[in-house]
Amino acid sequence: MSSPDQPAPFTAEDYRARMARAASAADAAGLAGVLVAPGPDMVHLTGYRLPAETERLTLLVLRAGHDPVLVVPALEAADAERAPGAPALTVREWTDAADPYALTAALLDRKGRFGISDNAWALHLLALGKDLPDASYTSLTDALPMLRAVKDAAELERLAAAGAAADATYEEILRVRFSGRRESDVAADLAALLTRYGHTQVDFTVVGSGPNGANPHHEAGDRTIEAGDMVVLDFGGLKHGYGSDTSRTVHVGEPTAEERRVHDVVREAQEAGCRAVRPGAACQEIDRAARAVINESGYGERFIHRTGHGIGVTTHEPPYMIEGEEQPLVPGMCFSVEPGIYLPGRFGVRIEDIVTVTQDGGRRLNTTSREMAIVE
Repeated sequence: MSSPDQPAPFTAEDYRARMARAASAADAAGLAGVLVAPGPDMVHLTGYRLPAETERLTLLVLRAGHDPVLVVPALEAADAERAPGAPALTVREWTDAADPYALTAALLDRKGRFGISDNAWALHLLALGKDLPDASYTSLTDALPMLRAVKDAAELERLAAAGAAADATYEEILRVRFSGRRESDVAADLAALLTRYGHTQVDFTVVGSGPNGANPHHEAGDRTIEAGDMVVLDFGGLKHGYGSDTSRTVHVGEPTAEERRVHDVVREAQEAGCRAVRPGAACQEIDRAARAVINESGYGERFIHRTGHGIGVTTHEPPYMIEGEEQPLVPGMCFSVEPGIYLPGRFGVRIEDIVTVTQDGGRRLNTTSREMAIVE
């Protein structure tokens, strides 16, 4: 029995099916297999979560027609065997005195072409190449861009819960005083609220006040928020292992006519992007729909980033809503729609929701008001 507060855990059979789909997709793409390094791909496929910066080789090997194999250092084997997906794979451990690359190479087609996690260490890939001089590699983002893109019902349940927690955080932060406090103080409030509402990991709490809001990736700093400031809020993290990411822009006191107009343009652009979501539409169509509104308003040069990114076991993943991305949308895909306008030295505005593709359109996983909120 599952609930938003405690969803049913993924089973070994869930992970077995994911690994089988990945191996089959690799085979259909003409690859000899998939090599998965520690990181979000590993978490999605096996439930095994470990620091991506671990220096000892850990690699999941997936090949069509073969059982999955997880190559791990001996000192981590016990943890690997406790992973939720461990019953669906074979753990092959190696000691520090052994050669893990020779062990891995023995599992592979010596002249094959393999998809490999984008975050794999070059150190490991180069060492593996010495044992497999005739093999070649391509990134999983290029070779299998849909590997994690389509979510099943259980994943959508987790993403919806994470979105609801972010919405509750936003509703609470509107009651907090902004004026006279530092950006970092409000950011700390956001982090505490995300945790209170069930996030086990807070990835970012952007608070960009006044001119700082014109930098889309401004980190909350020591600037004191003042009356008359526009303030961009962008925050998210992981709940039940799945991501939240939402942005709203508030104003301290009454805004000027220009500030209201810019906010209205971004709100209309975000609405246009969300309306464009439907099965079969190319990812770039979401970007085009949002960007057209901002271009027509005369602020096109001040919309300086893509319209959106995928989300799942990490807060940023493929696919991307950007010109040139022709990947068609299919039900179960989840991504952000987050247009913005940034006026250097003055202020910025961004509004962001997570949207999932449905059978006949799209559904927002964030439902808080997109109107400009006035805060103290």
